[in-house]
Amino acid sequence: KNMERNQISGILSIILGLIFIICPIFSTAALSILIGLSLVFFGIAIILSGFSAFNIIIGILAIIVGLVFTFNITALSVLFGLQFYVIGIILILAGIVGIISDSQISKIASVLIIILGIVSFALGGFSIDQPLFAAVLIGIALIIQGIRLYME
Repeated sequence: KNMERNQISGILSIILGLIFIICPIFSTAALSILIGLSLVFFGIAIILSGFSAFNIIIGILAIIVGLVFTFNITALSVLFGLQFYVIGIILILAGIVGIISDSQISKIASVLIIILGIVSFALGGFSIDQPLFAAVLIGIALIIQGIRLYME
């Protein structure tokens, strides 16, 4: 029963991944609107759950960010790009620390970590400049996840 559920999830993930690759503009817009509306409703729910200053501030922030995602499709690719930048910086710093320190981490592994950091940083630039790039990456990730689930 669990294996059958994984196969169905895998097939759905592959189909969703293909939709993201074939129709990247529609997929990115739909995902951005879905995230945006979710944040707006989350913000309203937080405010209504208790009228403390913290709840009101978090609620208002969630609503503002939600509206940005709902009405600005490129917000998703910017967020995706920033994520790549942060990961890239962390990897580059970790690689430099690995090279400089006398730790057990091999120097080759540290250089590879720096290279991965640079690649991640470049992917961030592509994602921010080209929103469709982010949609294709999401599609590829969904297909890989779908294949993994189907094979379990």
